[in-house]
Amino acid sequence: MMTIKRLFDYLTKHAKATPEVNFLSSKITLGDNKKQWKHYTFKETECVCNKVSTLLLQAGLQKNDTIAIISNNRPEWNFVDLGSQQIGVINVPMYPTISEDDYAYIFKEAEIKYAFVGDEIIYKKVFPLLQKIPSLKKIISFEKIEGVPYFEDELNSIKEINETQLNAIKDTVDENDTATIIYTSGTTGNPKGVMLTHLNIVSDLTGVAQVLPFIEGEKALSFLPLCHSFERTVFFAYLMFGIHIYYAENLDTIGENLKEVQPYCFTTVPRLLEKVYEKIVAKGNELTGIKRKLFFWSLKLSEAYELGKSKSFLYTLQLFIARKLIFSKWKEALGNRIEFIVTGAAAMQPRLIKIFTAAGIQVIEGYGLTETSPVLSVNRIPEKERCAGTIGLPIPGVEIRLADDGEIMARGKNIMKGYFKQPTLTDEVIDKNGWFYTGDIGTWVEHNGNNFLKITDRKKELFKTAGGKYIAPQAIENKMKESRFIEQIMVVGGDDKKYIAALIVPSFMQLETWAKAKNVQYNSINDLINNPAVTELFTIEINKRNSAFGKWEQIKKFKLLLEEWTIQNGQLTPTLKLKRKAITQQYKSEIESLFID
Repeated sequence: MMTIKRLFDYLTKHAKATPEVNFLSSKITLGDNKKQWKHYTFKETECVCNKVSTLLLQAGLQKNDTIAIISNNRPEWNFVDLGSQQIGVINVPMYPTISEDDYAYIFKEAEIKYAFVGDEIIYKKVFPLLQKIPSLKKIISFEKIEGVPYFEDELNSIKEINETQLNAIKDTVDENDTATIIYTSGTTGNPKGVMLTHLNIVSDLTGVAQVLPFIEGEKALSFLPLCHSFERTVFFAYLMFGIHIYYAENLDTIGENLKEVQPYCFTTVPRLLEKVYEKIVAKGNELTGIKRKLFFWSLKLSEAYELGKSKSFLYTLQLFIARKLIFSKWKEALGNRIEFIVTGAAAMQPRLIKIFTAAGIQVIEGYGLTETSPVLSVNRIPEKERCAGTIGLPIPGVEIRLADDGEIMARGKNIMKGYFKQPTLTDEVIDKNGWFYTGDIGTWVEHNGNNFLKITDRKKELFKTAGGKYIAPQAIENKMKESRFIEQIMVVGGDDKKYIAALIVPSFMQLETWAKAKNVQYNSINDLINNPAVTELFTIEINKRNSAFGKWEQIKKFKLLLEEWTIQNGQLTPTLKLKRKAITQQYKSEIESLFID
């Protein structure tokens, strides 16, 4: 049996064992503007990757040189990733959505030699760097752009692959070599380059494989960015098991692609599942008569679901009816074959996990950081090994403990090699005994005989009130988001403030439905959010959830906002986390108004 030590070994294994089995698929546009799936077998994938390796070698790239990939998910992304790894060239993936200043910073620090871009929009952002970054020699586009080196043409120019030479170079790549440098989102200061070795990621995959039920030959839909460590490692988990990956066309076509592909599993972030749920409830509100009653009866039933607890005969019977009549439609919308969904990168509302589980859709929440390759802990499929509101149990091979102040610490082979060119920063987060300090505050929760890890907040986001009480904003925000009327929320306060307040982006879909049902008259959305009836609605919603907290943690005032926070307007990170500093700056006057007595 082949020993896997490097990430590209998984491809070699499957290309030998199952060469004609499809591995990667994406939609292509035909001449008549019709679209169809284009498939690549394991053998075809290996052949293209070998061409990429040859292309880079012919360009003079050597081991530990760096290249950039800036593109949405597509097979070409993986071809370049695996093709570069095989010859020891380090891939530095970047988000298509980051600023030109961030590109310039990363390109300069990482000394990028070649850049592979997805389309013309990205090319135009990167092109000026040819003049600014001395190391950058060439930009290649995955899509055809007039006058720009085209990926397919570049590969077609390679007439012969010297496999003996290529295999000899592969043999020089060690498990301790850096496979990739992933730059963090940079919510504070410049992005930091996280160096991950083959051993880091392979060890993480080995742990994940023991606790999640991946099945060889199954299908998965991928739409989270491959440049993020979560989806990147998930890609290698799929490769490890020989799972057929389909790339969604874009975020707007996910629903359509789910029905086409009928995947066994997929990964997502909570924000997308929240939006799915909001649309489901909005459709339920459109129903009338017995159908409407059945829908909301089923919803209420699902909210009473308790993970891992025995159910009464009556409840079991009612749930069976609800799944047949209502929840089966939810599963159909997800392709009808979905066995589980893995979510990460942010906290998932416990209420939604219960609702989806009751509906027969297993949502598995996990936790990790780019620096940890990334998975540290995950809930399991068996309900006894799952606890809503927690991030699960540590995966095999990973040790987790809490520091005296509650900070989560992790140790294992999956912990990064360090921050690129930043030894001082590395020493700040990894101690002499190999413990990595995550910056997250956590606690252990005993449930069904197991100790589950729960995050209470980010260490840097904790703040004190004027009364000296600590506030953990994430815990409060997550509780408030259980309201169907709250789309986004950010708790605000500080050392000189006597209480805490909140900026709230309403769920306009739910709010307008409510307004229609209550016959609330308005001429515009701005008119609606300033209506006294709406103010009263949100006051009730907030007070209902305030009771879960101490008096000093309760939201006393709030401001409803017109505009949703997005990546594009600079208020969310690419993984949809709040950029608190940016939001605070933009809404400075609104925040100040909340603290005028």
